[in-house]
Amino acid sequence: MSLSDELYKEVILDHYENPRNFGTIENPDVKEAGANPLCGDELELFINFDGDKIKEIKFHGKGCSISQASASMMTDVVTGKGTDYAKDVINQFKGMIVEDKEPNFSEDLEDLESLNGVKKYPVRVKCAVLAWNTLEKAIKESEK
Repeated sequence: MSLSDELYKEVILDHYENPRNFGTIENPDVKEAGANPLCGDELELFINFDGDKIKEIKFHGKGCSISQASASMMTDVVTGKGTDYAKDVINQFKGMIVEDKEPNFSEDLEDLESLNGVKKYPVRVKCAVLAWNTLEKAIKESEK
């Protein structure tokens, strides 16, 4: 196992064991649920917006280490950012995992690359993109 593989595992494990933004928001602007019945992952996103900016985002749910770590990383990178930025990161992340595109993440998003190896395991792809698909739906809901 290469050093980078080992570091990636550590990043995933850290986000799984110490999830960022785990919890709920009372009276959120948008609440969106997502599930992956194949793995049993369940997720709810709670989001408060300030205009088109994601002012606060939290997630709650249960699932495998991949889905929970991915949700933690996602909430970490989109908090305080605009929805256009979030959509761009969603597209880059899903492109990396689903379409096998080479990621072009800025330095502050490099932790997301730790999930790149998931694409080798097709059954785990849905685990990795669950939070991202749910955020995509939540943003669309907020724009109505």
